[in-house]
Amino acid sequence: MPPTVFTLPQQWPGPYDAKAADLLVERVSELEPAHRELLNDPAFLAMIRSLGGNSPYLADLAIREFPAVASLVEVGPDPVVDNALAALRTLPADSPRPAVASALRQAKRIVALCTGIADIGGLWPLERVTRALSDLAQEALSLSMRHLYVQAHAAGQVRLPDPADPETGCGITILAMGKLGAWELNYSSDIDLIVIYDPTAPAFSVTPPDGISRLAVRMTRDLVSLMADRDAGGYVFRTDLRLRPDPAATPLAIAFDSAMTYYESLAQNWERAAMIKARPIAGDLAVGQEFLDALRPFVWRRGLDFAAIADIHAMKRRIDAKIGTRGFGDAQDPVALLAGWDVKLGEGGIREIEFLVQTLQLVWGGRDPTVRVRATFAATGALVQAGHMTQETADELKIAYTFLRRVEHRLQMINDRQVHAFPKAADELERVAVFLGFPDLAALARAFLACVASVRARYQTLFDRVPELDLPNGPASGPVLDFGPSQDGVAGTVATLEAMGYRDAEHVVERVRAWLAGHVRALRSERARALMTTMVPTILSSLSQQADPDETFRRFDRFIGALPSGVQPMSLFQHNPMLLERVATVLGAAPRLAEHLARYPSALEGLIANDIGQAPLPMLQSRLGTTVDLQDSIQIIRRTVMEQDFLLSVATLEGRMDADASGQARSALADATLTELIPRVLADFSTRYGTVPGGGMAVVAMGKAGGREMMAGSDLDLLLIYDHPPDVTESTGARPMAASQWFVRAVHACIAALTAPGPEGQMYATDMRLRPSGNKGPVAVSLNGFIRYHAQDAWTWERMALTRARVVTGPPELSARITEAIGQAIRRGDDPATIRADAATMRARMGRDHPAYGVWDVKLRPGGQVDVEFIAQVLQLIHAPADPALCSQTTAVALTRLREAGYLPPEDTAILLQANLVWRTIQEILRLTVGRVTTAELPAAPACLLREAVARAGVPSVDMPDLLRKLEAIARQVRAIFVRHVGEPGG
Repeated sequence: MPPTVFTLPQQWPGPYDAKAADLLVERVSELEPAHRELLNDPAFLAMIRSLGGNSPYLADLAIREFPAVASLVEVGPDPVVDNALAALRTLPADSPRPAVASALRQAKRIVALCTGIADIGGLWPLERVTRALSDLAQEALSLSMRHLYVQAHAAGQVRLPDPADPETGCGITILAMGKLGAWELNYSSDIDLIVIYDPTAPAFSVTPPDGISRLAVRMTRDLVSLMADRDAGGYVFRTDLRLRPDPAATPLAIAFDSAMTYYESLAQNWERAAMIKARPIAGDLAVGQEFLDALRPFVWRRGLDFAAIADIHAMKRRIDAKIGTRGFGDAQDPVALLAGWDVKLGEGGIREIEFLVQTLQLVWGGRDPTVRVRATFAATGALVQAGHMTQETADELKIAYTFLRRVEHRLQMINDRQVHAFPKAADELERVAVFLGFPDLAALARAFLACVASVRARYQTLFDRVPELDLPNGPASGPVLDFGPSQDGVAGTVATLEAMGYRDAEHVVERVRAWLAGHVRALRSERARALMTTMVPTILSSLSQQADPDETFRRFDRFIGALPSGVQPMSLFQHNPMLLERVATVLGAAPRLAEHLARYPSALEGLIANDIGQAPLPMLQSRLGTTVDLQDSIQIIRRTVMEQDFLLSVATLEGRMDADASGQARSALADATLTELIPRVLADFSTRYGTVPGGGMAVVAMGKAGGREMMAGSDLDLLLIYDHPPDVTESTGARPMAASQWFVRAVHACIAALTAPGPEGQMYATDMRLRPSGNKGPVAVSLNGFIRYHAQDAWTWERMALTRARVVTGPPELSARITEAIGQAIRRGDDPATIRADAATMRARMGRDHPAYGVWDVKLRPGGQVDVEFIAQVLQLIHAPADPALCSQTTAVALTRLREAGYLPPEDTAILLQANLVWRTIQEILRLTVGRVTTAELPAAPACLLREAVARAGVPSVDMPDLLRKLEAIARQVRAIFVRHVGEPGG
C-alpha cells in the first residue's frame, strides 16, 4: 500500500449490534488481500465495527463502495468526495440516460458513505458535512439539466445558444430552497426545488409558444425522475416541488411573470421566509438570479416587519398542535419524554431555531442588507454584528443547532430514512444513544432535553410577549379598563384613568371606543383592531407617565389617525415594549417631533433599528446603491437626512446623546450628504452645460457645521471655492459660458439640491453669508480671490469665522490648497490689540442690534455661547502665527489646546468648557421642545427634560429657579473671562 498521508481517529461510537459489527468485519476480510490488511489497523477496525453495528445502510455502502473507504483511510474524506463530484462535472452531457443515472447514483453512494464516516468520526464539522451533501445535490442537478437540454437540442425542441455549455441561456432555472439553498442539507433529506422558466429565453426560439410550458413541465418531470427514481444503484435525492407558488393549482414549472405576480399579490409571510434561503443552483443561473433580484422587495421589505412574527409564530403553533407538545417538567421521566420527540419540528427543535433566525432576518433585513444571508450560522453572526441578537444567544443557538443536527443525522443514517423523531421503543432508543456515543440512554435524554429547553426559552423570548397594564400606583381595584357599552364599565374605566393622571378621562374613553370600533382608517381591519385591543392598557399606561397625559394622548390620537395601517405599528409596540415608552416621551415633550411622527409613521422603525450607530457615509452609499438619476438621489438623501435627524433628536431628548455627541453626529451626517450629493449635482450639471477643463470646486463648511457642533435645525454655513487653469476662460459644450459664470451657476444648482423641499420637508437650509464680501459677493469664490481678499480686505470677524472653516468635499489637490489658504489667513499675524478691539466692538454691535430675547437666549445673552466662541476665536488668531497646532474648528478642542499651550488659565478653561456644553445643551433641548421662549417659565415636560439634560452636563438643580440662578452665575463668569481676554464690549 502507498504510504499513509491521513490518520483515522482512534475513538468511534461502539457497536449497538455486536453481531452485525462482526459480520461487516468478516465481509471486509473476504475482500482482496490489499484491503484485508487494513484490518490490522485498530482505528480502521473500530470504524468498521461502528458502521456495521449501528447502521445497516452504511454497512452495505461500505462493502459496495469499499475502494472509496480504502481511499478515505489513505487520504481522508475530502479528496474522495471531491473526486466523486468531479466525476459528475466531467461526464459528457450527451451520455446515454442510463449512464447518467448510474453515475449520479454512484456519486451519491460515495458521498453519503464518506460524509457519514466523516460525521461519525468527527473528521468534519457540521458545516462541512452539510456542504458536501449540498454540493452533491448541486452537481447532480446541474449534470441532469445539461443532459436533458442536450437531448432536447438534438431533438430540435430547443435551440441552445452554446451546445457546449447547455445551461447558459437555456431559460429554465432551478431554485434551491430550504436547507439545500443554505448549503445545509441533512443526511437523508429531500431537496426542495422551485422550477422557473423564462418563455423569452433564446433556447425557446424554436419551441411553439403554446408548447413552452409543456416542455418545461416535461423536463421537470425528467429531472425529478433522474433524482428520485430507485433502481439497483439506489436513488440520488427525493425531490419536493411543493414550495412553488400555489402548488395545488400551478404546473411543476411556472413562468417567470406568473411567479412574480403570485409573490407580489398573494404570497404569505412564510413564503417570504422560505425565499431567504433561495438560490439558483442549476439550469439558467442568470434567469434565477434575475428572478430573485426582482423578488427582493417582496422578501426584504423596507419597513420593519414585526407583523411577520405573528404569522410565523402562528405557523409554528399549528405545527405544535399537529404533533403535540410535551413540556419540560422536572417530575417527568427524561427517557419517557425523549421517546417519539421530533428533533426537527418539536418544541425546542431545529425548526424553532430556523424560525427564530429567519424571523429576525425578515424584520430587519429590509433596512439592513448585512443580515440577508442564507446559512443559519452565518445569519446568527450577521444578526449579532448588526446588534439584533446577543452573542450569548448566538452561541447558545449554534451549540444547540449543531447537537440537534447531529442527532438528526444519526437517526437518518441508521437505515437512510427521512426520520426526524426519536423511536418510541426502548431498544431502538438505546441504539440511537450508542450511535451518538452516550454512555446510556438517560445521559442522552438529559442532554437532549437541556438543549431543547434552552432553544424553547430563546424562541419564547422573541415570540411570546404578552403586554400587561402597569398602573403608576399599583393595580386598580374593581374594573380596570372597559370600553364596552356598559355604563358601569365606563364609570369604572373613567375612575381608573383619572387615577392614572388623565384629567379628561371621558374624552380618552370616547376616542378609544372610536379606535376599537374601526372609525380610524388604520384600525378598519379585524386584525389591526385585535392588536390594538391587546395594546390599549399598555398604551394608556405609557402615556400616563408623561407630565401632561391628556395632551400626550391627543397627540397619540393624531398619530393613530395619520397611520395608513395599524397592524404594523401595533406589532412594533407589542414586540418592543420600550418603543412605546420612547414614543410617549416624544409625544409628551416635543410637539415638533410628535408632528413628524404623525406625518411619517415609518419613523417608528428607526427608533428600534440601531441606525443611529451607523456611520452616515456608508449608510448613504448603501441606500443610494447604483442610483444614477439626480432627482432619485436627492429624494433618497433627503429621506435619510430627515430620518436621521429625527433619531438624533429623540436620542438627545432621552439623554443617550449629549450636545457634543449629537453635534458630531449631525455634522457627520451633513458631511456625508455633501460628499455624496455635490459630485452628483456637478455631474448632472456638466451633462447639460459642459465642463471647465482642469477646473474643480470644493465645499467648505463654516460655523456650527465646520465646528462639528450642529444642532437640530442648524443651517449649513457653506463656502464654495473653485479654481481652474489660468488659460481656461470658458466651459466646453454646445453653449460655452465664462468659467466664473459656470461655477456660479453650478453653485446655484448645488444649493437648489440641498434646499429642495420634498414630502419629508427640506433637507437643509443653507447660509452663504460668510463668503468674502457677504451677500454682495458672488456665491462661487475663486481660490485666488479668496486668498487675495483675506490678505488685503477681510475684517477681523471674517478671519475669526475662518477658525471654524474646514473642507468637506472636493478634488484632493484643490482641497489641500484651500486648507492651506485658510490656515494662512488665520495665521496672518495682525496686531493682538487690534484683534481684541475689533472683536469687542463686534460683540457690542451684536448686543445692540440683536439683543437676547430672554433668559433662555443662551446664545446671545451676555456671557452666553457667542462670548465663549469669541474668546476661542480671538485667542487662536493672536497665537496661531507662533503656534499653528493649537487651532481647531471645534470650540471645546480649541479651548483645551489653548490651555495646554499656556494661553488660557486652567480655571478659565474649565468654566468656558462647561459653559460651552451647557449653553449648547439648553439650545438643543429648547429647539426640540418649545422653540423660542421669551418668558422664564417653561411647560412642565420640557422643563423636566431641560433640568435633566443640564444636570448631565454638570449643573444639577433642585428646581427651575435654582437652575436659573446657576445659569446666571455661569454667564457672569464667562463675561468676566471675555473682558479679561478680549476686552469690554464696545471698549
